[in-house]
Amino acid sequence: MDANISKTMATMRGAPARSRGGDLRRGSREEIEAARVAEAEREKKLVRVNEFITVSELAQILKVPATEIVSFAFKNLGLMVTINLRLDFDQIELIAGEFGFQAVREDAYQADETGAPAAADLPEDLVPRPPIVTIMGHVDHGKTSLLDYIRKANVVAGEAGGITQHIGAYHVQLPGGKMITFLDTPGHEAFTAMRARGAQVTDIVVLVVAADDSVMPQTIEAISHAKNAGVPLIVAINKIDLPQANANKVKQELLQHGVVLEEFGGATLSTEISAKKGTNVEVLLDQILLQAEILDLKANPNRKATGTVVEAQLDAGKGPVATVLVQNGTLSVGDDFICGMWSGRVRALLDERGKQVKKAGPAIPVQILGFQGVPHAGDQLLVVEDAAMAREVAQRRERLDREAKSRRGTRGGVTLEDFMAQAAAGVAHTLNIVIKADQGGPAEALADSLIGLSTPEVKVEVIHRGVGAITESDILLARTAGAVIIGFHVRPDNNARTAAEREGVEIKLYRIIYEAVADVRAAMEGMLRPEEREIVLGEAEVREVFKISRLGTIAGASVRSGVINRQGRVRVIRNGVEVFDGTLASLKRFKDDVREVREGFECGLSVENFNDIKVGDVVECYRTEEFARTLESTQV
Repeated sequence: MDANISKTMATMRGAPARSRGGDLRRGSREEIEAARVAEAEREKKLVRVNEFITVSELAQILKVPATEIVSFAFKNLGLMVTINLRLDFDQIELIAGEFGFQAVREDAYQADETGAPAAADLPEDLVPRPPIVTIMGHVDHGKTSLLDYIRKANVVAGEAGGITQHIGAYHVQLPGGKMITFLDTPGHEAFTAMRARGAQVTDIVVLVVAADDSVMPQTIEAISHAKNAGVPLIVAINKIDLPQANANKVKQELLQHGVVLEEFGGATLSTEISAKKGTNVEVLLDQILLQAEILDLKANPNRKATGTVVEAQLDAGKGPVATVLVQNGTLSVGDDFICGMWSGRVRALLDERGKQVKKAGPAIPVQILGFQGVPHAGDQLLVVEDAAMAREVAQRRERLDREAKSRRGTRGGVTLEDFMAQAAAGVAHTLNIVIKADQGGPAEALADSLIGLSTPEVKVEVIHRGVGAITESDILLARTAGAVIIGFHVRPDNNARTAAEREGVEIKLYRIIYEAVADVRAAMEGMLRPEEREIVLGEAEVREVFKISRLGTIAGASVRSGVINRQGRVRVIRNGVEVFDGTLASLKRFKDDVREVREGFECGLSVENFNDIKVGDVVECYRTEEFARTLESTQV
């Protein structure tokens, strides 16, 4: 508020006073008091509302009768509303402005609802943190075997054994003292679900490909996810100890999917390993550390902790349990926190082996006990000082989420029609598409055909193409990237269909390639801005000029060609140079107002907001028409 007062004082303060010191001090006090009054008055007129409140609730906030709001909405907005109808924020803003209030969206305050916003970390407070690595790849290509070997060989403390299945993240310490955190997310769904909620927790992706196999659908899917996340990729070619291993074949296939390894002149690191025997695993870990050094990953451990939920479940004995990856600060037992729509206090912290720990620093994954409900993957955890404030914010977020769902339903994705509407508003220029087909050949052919439709103005981007049924993972990927899914001779399974309805993602199914191409072409042509063409209707030469006090300058003109139309726009041309462009204020033939005057006739005219018209000027009448454009007219 002090900042607002200062700003108000600055606007109120005029030229510097030339009076004595006492007058200056008195004037300063008066200015401060006036600014305080002005700020208090502004605060009175400020109303904070969440987006989906009813007419009745808005009437109580504005302290006006609900009937007045209903009447205003009907007369001015053309809306038939009742006192129980929920309004969106645009409508609320218009109604509040009519009654002298300024509406502020309440959920815009969520970032600092828990108190003052956290100060930025100073460079001297930042220390290096371990990299966070996600292992991805096709089934049976050796992801779990690789994680098992790394864990058995490099964990300094604790018993050896397989990966604990109830926690999706753990960290290892290498002999040189360096540490790496691994995310063992259950498939690509969780990886994408976290990104769909805006959580970028992964620093590096390790793609495991079997040397005795080829690049499989899940491998391609993993590449798409990594590229969309914008994180560095390291390829681990596994099972090189088998007699049928062919690493060169795998490298060549990776080239076809845009993964160019260093040995081929690209920037992607790769290593040939054997997860069972441990061959070259140390080289892979060195490459991870090298990539981490390039990224220069740092965090501040001496602050309140912030983190991201990797996965969460309801345990029969422990209650809600969440695996949280601490991203900044240090999380300790007893900390109060807010996470998504739930608040709580840390009752216990468990590492990946189920052992209790007292605290966890940056890039360290822990299980947290103490949630009041089960959070979602990707929810942000924030430690706060005031437990009561955390509970209040959690309840407010829950209410906002409930109100939003009741108003908007579950639709949140995009359709081809949405892209046309966005383009009309000048928003969309790229049409993202996910392609799933029954075989690789048709998928490639369809992708090539759709990409070939791209123009300099509207671009088609195939963010993922794969083989097999449309799955829930495809839905989440399309939701995150704002894409439309095109299925060719495949169908979505029940989970995918449910997810598509929930996320609002459009699935278009085709059996003939040219039908899919025709639909996408129609959507893209709808995204093209119409072409404007100017049509000259006629021109008239000014023969005489009359100045009339009430009407301004009237030009007596003779129509040389075409027609001068009252509805058309006109431009005044003097010596071949345009001096004004506007509309006609009046057009007369003798004393009568007319709609148009044709070639060979004389008329009197005046130009709106232009009185400098002179004898010899040419008045050109024209109109602008819009024509629909086709893709052929835009391709170069």
